[in-house]
Parts: sequence; structure tokens; C-alpha cells
Amino acid sequence: MQKYYICLMEKQIINTTAAPAPIGPYNQAVCVGNLLFVSGQIPLDAATGTLVESGIQDETEKVMENLAAILKEAGMDFSNVVKSSIFLTDMNQFAAVNEIYGKYFTENAPARECVQVAALPKFVRVEISVIAAQ
Repeated sequence: MQKYYICLMEKQIINTTAAPAPIGPYNQAVCVGNLLFVSGQIPLDAATGTLVESGIQDETEKVMENLAAILKEAGMDFSNVVKSSIFLTDMNQFAAVNEIYGKYFTENAPARECVQVAALPKFVRVEISVIAAQ
């Protein structure tokens, strides 16, 4: 059964077992007003607790699946996303990440930045966070 959250001006915490549990002192998402702020997701499999490490495209796919699960828990989907942030440890993987990312935003893609960073949690190669609006 799908849950629907009505976000008021006070913050509402969104968590689901369909996405990996946070690995630090934060929540998967926070809803305030009509905005949903989804924490950065890494290629961690929620069911097994293991990292997907079979290539940047598979890793990006898992990140997008994790984001989809959190959006769904809040009664949203990728069509609600207005902003995304992509963090890569190697900008040479930009095209491969875009190929997977683009499958989820076929129309009206959100605003976005993609930045290279020195390292990410658990030494993964990609992390993506989003902001969505209802």
C-alpha cells in the first residue's frame, strides 16, 4: 500500500526500508511544505546491505533505484524532481552516469550540477541527492 504524506511547514521525516538505511546521523528524506529533500544516495543494496561495485553504470542504476524508493515513500516520483546533485570521484565517468541518469528524466529534466570530489562515503564512485516538489 502506497503512503501519501501531506507535508506541512513543520518538517516531516521520510524513511523506507526499500532504500538503504542512513549510514550516519541523518534521514533518507525530509519534507517541508511542498518540498522533499532527499539525502545523497550511494549504490548500497537495501536488501543485502552490500555495495554494488560492478561498474559505474550498475552503480548509478542502484543509486537511482534507491532515490525512486524514497520518492515513492513520499508519494512522488522522478517527475517531481526539480533539482539534483551528482557527486563523482572521477569526471571521466560523466558520460556513463548521464546515460543511466537520463533514462529517469526523459522529459522536463530538473536543474542539476555534477561535481568531482576527492572521496565519497564507503569509497563509492557516485552519489546523487535530489529535491522534489509536489
